[in-house]
Amino acid sequence: MQTSLKIQNLKCYGCANTIIKKLSDIKNLSELEVSNDTVAFHYENENTLVEVEELLNSIGYPIEGDKNTLTAKVKSFVSCAIGRLNN
Repeated sequence: MQTSLKIQNLKCYGCANTIIKKLSDIKNLSELEVSNDTVAFHYENENTLVEVEELLNSIGYPIEGDKNTLTAKVKSFVSCAIGRLNN
């Protein structure tokens, strides 16, 4: 199945790099793309989709419509910095 998720706090290529690196570790996920405020990918089952959503939230990029807490915003800044350093 293919889907795209609109996410919050995506600011730059550093954020995108972190998201791609973290999501690449998830099994049964392919054709991963991050652009603007969207993460698009193919997945095999609903468990994979839930895992993606939970991981995005844990690194500071909650799905649009979910609560965007101060903690999530701080995590996204840290993820962004790490993504810039690892580029």
